[in-house]
Amino acid sequence: MIISPKEFKLKDGRIAQIRNPEEKDAQGMLDYLSLSTEETEFLLRYPEECGSYTPQEEAQFFDQVNASDHEAMLVCLADGKVVGNCQISWNTRIKTRHRANVAIAVLKEFWNQGIGTRMFQEMIQIAEKNPDLLQIELEFIEGNSRARALYEKMGFRITGIKPNAIRLKDGTLLHEYSMIREIRR
Repeated sequence: MIISPKEFKLKDGRIAQIRNPEEKDAQGMLDYLSLSTEETEFLLRYPEECGSYTPQEEAQFFDQVNASDHEAMLVCLADGKVVGNCQISWNTRIKTRHRANVAIAVLKEFWNQGIGTRMFQEMIQIAEKNPDLLQIELEFIEGNSRARALYEKMGFRITGIKPNAIRLKDGTLLHEYSMIREIRR
């Protein structure tokens, strides 16, 4: 799904752009994925799990998502690099086509700059344009208070807990929280 690119000013005055990923972003996205997973334990992959993709495979993935009618991926670019990304997708099956799922990450250097809020606004607009969607869902890992605060600010509420759903390398078990934002029609 294609959206119109949007430029906006970060809280520190720099200019950023949100748009669909393009072939030229493939290596930058791979670098971003590796770095973002190094910066926090709250993403579902470790850096070594990101290294198996090639720029060509990533570009093909971009083409697939951009051509889809049931998902969208957005990247945030600032300072000439990929600094954040988000994705929204929904099922087309009758029983579950009213539910969309979202995911988001931003490089630590760009936390507290308004990127997460802007990307969520875009994903919510995409969801609201689909008449079948009644709710947006996401998950976050125990201890990720920054993400929880963003999600609650964007209208999400906790609806469930999966105990011990995440196991870190050191054996630490963390809960995963489910959240939903209803789309009022």
